[in-house]
Amino acid sequence: MSPDVDLTVPKPGRHALRDRLLALDSRLFEVAAERNWPFAEPVLPRLSRSANHGVLWFAAAAAVAASRTPRARRAAARGLASLSLASLTINTLGKRSVRRPRPRLDPVPAARQLKRQPITTSFPSGHAASAAAFAAGVALESPGWGAVVAPVAFSVAMSRVYTGVHFPSDVLAGAALGVGAAFAVRALVPTRAQTGPPPRPLAKAPALPGGEGLVVVANRASGSSDRVQALRDELPDAELVECEPADVKAELEKAAVRASALGVCGGDGTVNAAAATALRHGLPLAVLPGGTLNHFAYDLSVEDGRGLARAVREGAAVRVDVGRFTAGERRGIFLNTLSLGVYPELVRERELWAHRIGSWPAEVLAAVRVLRTDRHPLKVELRGETHPLWLLFVGNCHYRRMGLAPGRRTDLADGQLDVRVVHGGRHPALRLLSAALAGPLTRSPAHAEARVRRLSLTGIAAGTPLAYDGEVIDVSGEMTVEKLPEALTVYRPLP
Repeated sequence: MSPDVDLTVPKPGRHALRDRLLALDSRLFEVAAERNWPFAEPVLPRLSRSANHGVLWFAAAAAVAASRTPRARRAAARGLASLSLASLTINTLGKRSVRRPRPRLDPVPAARQLKRQPITTSFPSGHAASAAAFAAGVALESPGWGAVVAPVAFSVAMSRVYTGVHFPSDVLAGAALGVGAAFAVRALVPTRAQTGPPPRPLAKAPALPGGEGLVVVANRASGSSDRVQALRDELPDAELVECEPADVKAELEKAAVRASALGVCGGDGTVNAAAATALRHGLPLAVLPGGTLNHFAYDLSVEDGRGLARAVREGAAVRVDVGRFTAGERRGIFLNTLSLGVYPELVRERELWAHRIGSWPAEVLAAVRVLRTDRHPLKVELRGETHPLWLLFVGNCHYRRMGLAPGRRTDLADGQLDVRVVHGGRHPALRLLSAALAGPLTRSPAHAEARVRRLSLTGIAAGTPLAYDGEVIDVSGEMTVEKLPEALTVYRPLP
C-alpha cells in the first residue's frame, strides 16, 4: 500500500493566519510529546491500536447490547450507524481534501510510538472521528450508556496525539466531524425520545406509592422474569402473579376482582388479553414490556420497570384508543394491528416451524412458502365491489414513518384506523416489496392507504386467517372493524 501524501507537491503560499495556527498546533504537539503522562504508557498505545478498523467500537456495541434492554440495543445500533457515516465521510472527503503530512516523531519518546505507523494523511483524525461518532450516537439514545462510553472515546482521541500520529487540530476536527455524523443520523432516524407520544389526553388513575392495589400477571413463556423482579424491587407492595400461557386469561380475571389497577407483563397477545379484562372491569392498565416486539408498551414510552413504577407511584396515566372487530360469532379487540391476507398466513406457517428450527429460520421458511403459493389473493367486497388483495392492514391509530425508521405511532388517541392494502395480482413478493419501498406514498400501483373510523368487509371466504396483536383466528362472511375512542386508561410516565 502506498502513502496518500505526495510530498513532491509544492507547498501552498504563505498565509499569515494559517501559518500562526499551524505553528500553534505544532507547539501544542511538542508540549504533549515532552509532557509526562502518568499511567498512560501501558494503556494509550494499546487502546489506540484496539480502535483500528473500529474493532474496539464493535466490541463496545456488543457489550452495550448484551444488557438486553431495548434502549441499550438502540443505543448500540445508533452508535455503529454514526461511526459508519463518520468513517465514510473521512475516507471519501476528509483525507482527500486536506493532504497534511503526519507529525515528525523526533519529540515523541520511542516507548509511546506505534509499532506500525499509519501512512494516510494526518487531517482529520479518523480514530477521533469514529470515537466521537460512536460515543455521541450512543449518548443521543441513552445518556447513561453515553456516560460510560465517553471516557473511552476521549482516551482514544487523546491517544492519537500521545502516540505522535496526529496533531491536536487533527483530533479536534475529527471529533467535530464524528459528533456531526451522530446528529446527522439522528436527523434521518429520530431517537425514541424525539418521537414519543403526546402526554394527552391525561386520565385519572390511582396513585399507588408502594404498588399496593396493583396486581401484575406475568406470562412465564415470554421469559420476562428479570423484568418482573425489577418491578418487584421498585413496587414492593404490588402483587405479582406468574403463570403459564394457558392460565393467563383466568389469572387476569381473578386479579381484576381484587385489584385497584391491573398489570401485565408479556408479549402482544398477553397484553391484548389484559386490555380486554381491564375494559370489562373498568380498571387502569399497567403494561410492562416482556415480549419480543412490545409495540404497545414502547409506543407508550414504557421500556422497563423503572419507568412504569414511576408512573404507578405518581398516578400518571393517559387514555388510549382501542380497535374492535366483529366477524360473525368472532369478536375481539386490538391495541396494535389487525390484518388479513399474506401476513396471517405467514404467522401461522412460522408457528408450525419455530419450535423445530428456531424463530429466525422459521420466519424465512414461512415467507418463502407463503409467497410461492399459487392460491389466488384474498377477495373482499368494499362498497359493493370485489377486490383481490394480498394484504389488508388495519392499525389502531396512525402509524407514521419517521425518517428512514420503521413506522410507529406518535398519538394513541387520534380516533382513526390506519388502513393499508396491497392489491392482488401476479408476483406477490414483488408487489409486497414495492409497497414497502413506496413508504408513505398514497398513490401507488402496488398499494393504497386511508384513515377511517369504521371499516366493513363482506365476502370473506371461509377459513380466511385473521391476525390481531400476534394472535391468529379464522373468519368468514362479513366483518366490521371500528374504533373505541379513548376507551382504555393506561399508566404512562410523563415527561
